[in-house]
Amino acid sequence: MGTDGRSTRTHFAELAEERRTEAAARFKVLKPHLDDGVPLARVAADAGVPIRTLRRWLSRYRSMGLAGLVRTLRSDAGHQKLAPDVVDLIEGLALIKPRLTIAAIHRCATTALSPRNTPAPSYGSVYAIVRKLDPAMLTLAHEGMSAFRNRFELIYRHRAERPNALWQADHTQLDILVIDADGSIVRPWLTTVIDDHSRVVAGYMVFVGAPSALHTSLALRQAIWRKSTDCWPVCGIPDALYVDHGSDFTSNHLDQVAADLRIQLTYSAVGCPQGRGKVERLFGTLNTELLSELPGNIRGGKPVSPPSLSVSELDAAIGRFITITYNARVHSSIGTTPLKSWLGDGWLPRMPESLEDLDLLLVMVARPRVVHRDGIHFEGSRYLDPTLASYVGESVTVRYDPRDVGEIRVFHRNQFLCRAISPEYAGYTITLKDIQTARTEHRRALRSQITEKVGCVKDFLPDTTRRTSPEKPKPQMVAAKRRLRTYFEDDP
Repeated sequence: MGTDGRSTRTHFAELAEERRTEAAARFKVLKPHLDDGVPLARVAADAGVPIRTLRRWLSRYRSMGLAGLVRTLRSDAGHQKLAPDVVDLIEGLALIKPRLTIAAIHRCATTALSPRNTPAPSYGSVYAIVRKLDPAMLTLAHEGMSAFRNRFELIYRHRAERPNALWQADHTQLDILVIDADGSIVRPWLTTVIDDHSRVVAGYMVFVGAPSALHTSLALRQAIWRKSTDCWPVCGIPDALYVDHGSDFTSNHLDQVAADLRIQLTYSAVGCPQGRGKVERLFGTLNTELLSELPGNIRGGKPVSPPSLSVSELDAAIGRFITITYNARVHSSIGTTPLKSWLGDGWLPRMPESLEDLDLLLVMVARPRVVHRDGIHFEGSRYLDPTLASYVGESVTVRYDPRDVGEIRVFHRNQFLCRAISPEYAGYTITLKDIQTARTEHRRALRSQITEKVGCVKDFLPDTTRRTSPEKPKPQMVAAKRRLRTYFEDDP
């Protein structure tokens, strides 16, 4: 250190980025004079810098190069002259809750130091001490562990080594309004299952109401079993399933399913969504690319257009986007399409023995029924199968997929019996929502006819539509005879 208290020169590359940027800016000011010979007076006038300052910069540049343009700092710069206990006091005040302003910290420190005859720190000293505190420490002290984790905690980005090694499942409420079966306007939910290695969507479920283990089971059922379309070959049982810590994921049923299918079930830490970034990125893509183009899309908490889609129509739109767009285009994180990444060089996924075995585990919608001579009566329809001929009068359990009630699966004493088909919907895919919508519309049509016909009766026979009662005779008003008082003097 020199006698003037300034630090010795260090190598330019060792300096902080901020100081190197400042030196480059000074060199840019000097460049017209160095390259083109522009007089320093004109350069100083154009840059708004005193000519004496430019002469000092030029001298230091010629003697030390670009490092000479770095602002020199005193060796004692940044060191507080306050006593250590005073610094500790200011730092402690800055970390208490609720968060204090610099002015409040300065007043509290001054008040606390007054009885000890200790010189109070200046406002600038307090500001400098608080500003040097670690932002992570301030966030943890004032906003809590969750905010600290989301901003400052190190994230380990992991990718599974192969397809079906790890799947992620999660729910989200979509930014769109749809028309429910009863005609009400609702905001639907979406459950998706995504492969961690390829980012391909293996299955999904669109529904209304709060998320439940049923929705997770139905999404897993679609993800595991073979799809009916050739452009979506994703299937198989994953080695591990990474899910949220919500009650719908931590159900005993899901634990039993994982144990039976030999799936390692992994839960994210409570309040820690960092590990589910891949599936949450998919939710963002759906909201911005697909839902923004559909009627009923919500922006800023309000729909930008009137809702007109049903739940089944939204389900079909999301299915088309997943199979045609998302799975088939290049993903920026892996450099290829999710579908090609999942297919790889060819491999055989681990599959359940049959769809019936999978349904017995996953499909939770079960209803007790009795086999009648004309079949099983369920949701206003009859379901038939030749196998039922031997079980007339027997109690059975009906399991079904709410997204397609064209067929039901019948279990007798916990054993799969048959698939029963409704002749009314043979060859069609009908959802429970469609049936409920049809029922509602039928009731409305009947009520409308009733109102119309009753109105006609009132128009033609108005007297018959209201009850009449015989009129009671009004009491006759009998005039009371008034007696006139007379006196002896009034007699004629």
